[in-house]
Amino acid sequence: MSKQFADLGISKPILNALSDLNIVTPTEIQQKTIPLLLANTTDFVGLAKTGTGKTAAFGLPILQLIDTNSTLVQAVILAPTRELGQQIFKNLESFATFLPEVSIAATCGGIPIKPQIERLSTSTHIVVATPGRLIDLIQRKAINLKETKFLVLDEADEMVSILKESLDEIVAELPKDHKTFLFSATMPGTIKQLVQNYLNKNVVQVSANMETSGNQGIDHEYIVVDPIEKLDVLMHFLNSKEGERGIIFCKTKAAVNKLAKNLAINRFSSGALHGSLSQGIRDRIMEQFREGHINILVATDLAARGIDVKEISYVVNYHLPDAYEAYVHRSGRTARAGAKGLSLTVLQPEEVGEIADFEKELGIKFSEFKKPSSLSIEENNILLWAKQIFKTKPNHEVDAELKTKIKTVFHHLTKDELIEKLLANYLLQNKNEPVEKPIKRQKMK
Repeated sequence: MSKQFADLGISKPILNALSDLNIVTPTEIQQKTIPLLLANTTDFVGLAKTGTGKTAAFGLPILQLIDTNSTLVQAVILAPTRELGQQIFKNLESFATFLPEVSIAATCGGIPIKPQIERLSTSTHIVVATPGRLIDLIQRKAINLKETKFLVLDEADEMVSILKESLDEIVAELPKDHKTFLFSATMPGTIKQLVQNYLNKNVVQVSANMETSGNQGIDHEYIVVDPIEKLDVLMHFLNSKEGERGIIFCKTKAAVNKLAKNLAINRFSSGALHGSLSQGIRDRIMEQFREGHINILVATDLAARGIDVKEISYVVNYHLPDAYEAYVHRSGRTARAGAKGLSLTVLQPEEVGEIADFEKELGIKFSEFKKPSSLSIEENNILLWAKQIFKTKPNHEVDAELKTKIKTVFHHLTKDELIEKLLANYLLQNKNEPVEKPIKRQKMK
């Protein structure tokens, strides 16, 4: 029989909050982590994939260990992006529903610092921060970490380069007897070096396998395409998922912008997300995605961290990621909260051999997604062309006399006859042209 949260030592107020959130059975990483952190005897390293409940694994014990008689910061949780930081903050607030005396603050970059400084001037027990913003607050002497008992490094594998530069300055502000809890999806050499340099030599390490509630519902599939047909195959897939929400991952910001522009041209309900966008724009795009106003998010890896939307039915790897852990984080955006999901990777012929490496390293099995026929792709492009016409707004600046002359040309045709002629004209113009040619021509309009 699987353990319940009460068996792990979680207190009644937190149990009540979990019950209200319909969180009943602890995941593997939660079962292994919570009793160890509640004991508060050593540093800790937790290895678990995205979507396995790591926030609750460290968040619940920390909430329970807070001394509310003190008004100073007792726990600092570092996250790689503001989006993930905000997600952790919201989760902690939900877990602390019946702990009104516990004060939690989010101090992440990308937004004005002054309100955060004002917030920290009042009683604050837990701070969720991005490393750069925390360093800024330390340098301004706006945060007091002299009584901080816990430092949590969440998604540490995504923060390695930042932490190498800033961790010394952060740790210097903490008491020598503080505990460090590091969580990561993988354990590359750079993370091992962090553990060796900053954690106690008696550090306890636990890991949860891939077959957890957050990942077992994912179908991992790949499709092989030639470069010239890549966009059209993607749009064929997206049309088959009309009305569903998904994320398309690209390697670079430039690739995100290019693909998002092509999808917009073809009237897909989509938005772009990458680090060069202002925080206001990123927040607005994310809000539109969460609220269902757009169905497709085109994103870089780092920009999409912290996206915890339950109804994401598919993820597309438009470019094969360079690192195995990046694939884990990408695919983990779907199949949240026990739902099913699809992770589709688009490959060029020369990349097919790499799938075996991903299977071996991650312990998962890929199946091949059948590529649509040339005829099916052509029919899909015609449908996209028709949707473009349907969704095009009338141009009211066209001269009325010219409109009258054009109407005279078509006035004797029925609607069916006009559609037949438009379709024949489209097919004639696109006869024997490369599949991407219509896209290029549309962009030039």
